[in-house]
Amino acid sequence: MTNTLAKKHPGSCHCGAVTFEATIDASKGSRCNCTVCTKLNPLGAITKPELVTVTKGQSELSSFGRTPAGTRFFCKHCGVYLYSKGHLAEIGGDYASVNLQALDDIDPAQVTTRYWDGRHDNWQAGPSPTPFPITA
Repeated sequence: MTNTLAKKHPGSCHCGAVTFEATIDASKGSRCNCTVCTKLNPLGAITKPELVTVTKGQSELSSFGRTPAGTRFFCKHCGVYLYSKGHLAEIGGDYASVNLQALDDIDPAQVTTRYWDGRHDNWQAGPSPTPFPITA
């Protein structure tokens, strides 16, 4: 089944050292309350890894979190988190999660957002239309 809302979007870091393109449905995103996502504050959306392409500055990327679940990619100059790539069987295998806030033609205020309770490893609850509380 083809996602008819998916289209190619340009993206970049703040300083312009890295640019990329992502073919993605940017109308819907998600946020997580895990400790990493709380500090990064990304608004993510999932696509296939081959649909995210660095168009400038591949050597200017740095990464964090090299785990089987995924690796996050940042500009090593300005620190902006752009996307992650990894493999999770629960979401269909290989994936890329694009930070919609790094896309140049998207207004994050216009994105329908779902929330995940990663802080409590409560993935089985699924996404919620309202944020989960951040509690100890």
